Amino acid sequence: MLCPGRFLRRNGNKEEEKMKNNNRFTTAQLTLLGLMAAILLLMAYTPLGYLNIGPLAISFNVIPVAISAVVLGPVGGAVAGAIFGLTSFLQCIGVGGSSAMGVVLFGINPVFAFIQRFIPRLLDGICLGYIFKGMRKVSNTYVACAVTGFFSAFLNTLFFMTALVGLFGNTDYVKNLMGGHNIIIGCCLMVGINAVCEMISSTVITGAVGAALFKAHLIPSAQISREKTKA
Repeated sequence: MLCPGRFLRRNGNKEEEKMKNNNRFTTAQLTLLGLMAAILLLMAYTPLGYLNIGPLAISFNVIPVAISAVVLGPVGGAVAGAIFGLTSFLQCIGVGGSSAMGVVLFGINPVFAFIQRFIPRLLDGICLGYIFKGMRKVSNTYVACAVTGFFSAFLNTLFFMTALVGLFGNTDYVKNLMGGHNIIIGCCLMVGINAVCEMISSTVITGAVGAALFKAHLIPSAQISREKTKA
């Protein structure tokens, strides 16, 4: 006969073990978030993060934001997105490099420039966390990470251009950038090859890094799926 006291102790030991594992993973995940934040700062203040082509730059900073969202969900995505947005705004005043468009927009309206640079990146990170969670329910980890990487670049461009047109669309500067075309065609001509390069690179790299993180047991939703499978 199984002693009730022994059964309770055994269950208690299992719960303690799970708590220890959760704490270990949480520490590792927070460490990874710190690493992503450091990479974002490095990329923002060196030529690694941007490839300037025309008025807009190809940004690779969307990749650490996507990886942070994969590992820590909406909260991690929000933190990384906020760092990305803040460094992007600081470039409007020449801190960590200079953005030609940012300088002009800051001169027109500093408050709107901050909103246009910061909010889209913050929203991008939050949305990515939910996108990964949703995709993980219907696909494997690699596909979920790759899709998250794609939307990291896509939503960044969408939110950025929406804020640009919404806040500065009536200015002569933006009208000249549009070249007399309507909003949709003008935005497509502005982002052009930049957005395509961002989407391809973010999809491939986030998918590959996400697969490695899954093997290292650093993706929470993947761990939940594995535990359910074992159960």
